[in-house]
Amino acid sequence: MPSSQPVLIRALVLGAGATAVLLVVCGGIGWWIAGSPGLVGGVLGAAFAGLFLGLTVGSIAFANRFIESELYVPVFFAIVVGGWLLKFIAFIVAAVLLRDQPWLEPKILFFSLIAGVLVSLGVDAYVMLKNRLPYVSDPRPEA
Repeated sequence: MPSSQPVLIRALVLGAGATAVLLVVCGGIGWWIAGSPGLVGGVLGAAFAGLFLGLTVGSIAFANRFIESELYVPVFFAIVVGGWLLKFIAFIVAAVLLRDQPWLEPKILFFSLIAGVLVSLGVDAYVMLKNRLPYVSDPRPEA
């Protein structure tokens, strides 16, 4: 297991906690501003942001399982870029499906999604600043 794995797991755990807080805060603000459609927009925006954060960090943590493989680098990038592609497609599909829905306030959705992205960047920065990682790569046993 690479030394970065605990950092990634911590980022996932803190990201899940931040997403739970965002669900409540964005949903509450949405309800206060626009009633039921605002609540739906706030909750969906926070949930999308949390899902996208989890997909990125989770794909990196999953790809690290193949560190012993000779094909680690191509497998790693295939998994991570595949996760990004999946997020891009999911975002486009969600935008098309949710466009012009009467039960959804799109401005609240947009601002809660932006808030979720900013919070996820903050979580990532906090985790990286508070963890100690060696400057050298993980040692490999001599063959």
